[in-house]
Amino acid sequence: MATVDTTYGTYRENLFIPEVIADIVETKLTDNMVFAPLALIDRTLAAGAGDTVKLPFYSYIGAAVSVSEGHDIPLARLVQSTTSVSVIKIGTAVQITDEAALSAYGNPIEEAGMQIATALADSLDNLLLAALAANSSSAQNYSTSDSATALAPEDIPKALAKYGEDNEGDKVLMVTPDFYAKLVGSNWIPASEIAANVRVQGAVGMAYGCQVVISNRLVSSGNLYIVKPRTLAVFMKRDTFIETDRDILNESTVIKGSKICAPYLLNPKGMIKLSVGA
Repeated sequence: MATVDTTYGTYRENLFIPEVIADIVETKLTDNMVFAPLALIDRTLAAGAGDTVKLPFYSYIGAAVSVSEGHDIPLARLVQSTTSVSVIKIGTAVQITDEAALSAYGNPIEEAGMQIATALADSLDNLLLAALAANSSSAQNYSTSDSATALAPEDIPKALAKYGEDNEGDKVLMVTPDFYAKLVGSNWIPASEIAANVRVQGAVGMAYGCQVVISNRLVSSGNLYIVKPRTLAVFMKRDTFIETDRDILNESTVIKGSKICAPYLLNPKGMIKLSVGA
């Protein structure tokens, strides 16, 4: 029998079907995520054991060289390395008493599913943002001059120069609400004109060749990010898992949702962090 702390209850309902709630969570989860749609989702680790995973990657063999007639083409060594990534469990739970479920306005089961989905999406997006922020490579970081007090739209093309010849392809510019207000009207294409090619749900338009997405998560740091698809990865140990448990003594039900995964910066060269100079 579960021991339920009724201090933080919601209160009411005696029949919860985990599969129904799981469907609600999975439907709403993607809608609430900003960074995760840019990530590679890999479920090949689901059957593995352990709390860390070793992820392989290949080093570049280098540019081809000129070869004189009659000479052998030199062999390049293909080197595979690995990096370890920690597996993280994220989760949250909601308690609902029978009284609350029977008298509450609306559908408490659906509301619980939506709240759990939002909580899991927030946590996963925050972990992916942390992976971006942790990239300290100077080649992938752009800072304004020391005299600047804020990032400006004209900093975007300067930052894009960090990609060099790899500037082609889809790119998503993650901005704060304040920066979005500055960006509109500067090399701006509205969302209605790029609808057929939208990479991330919620893109509000395009500027400087980047689809623009607003994220409140960036407000605290003030940093902006340009991210190519598959720059991030989420290696899934266990996907969204919904369980319910019934306490017959206080007539309440706990709904729990969790994920076990390893968020990871798969391609450090696929991102650019924009920040204000010291």
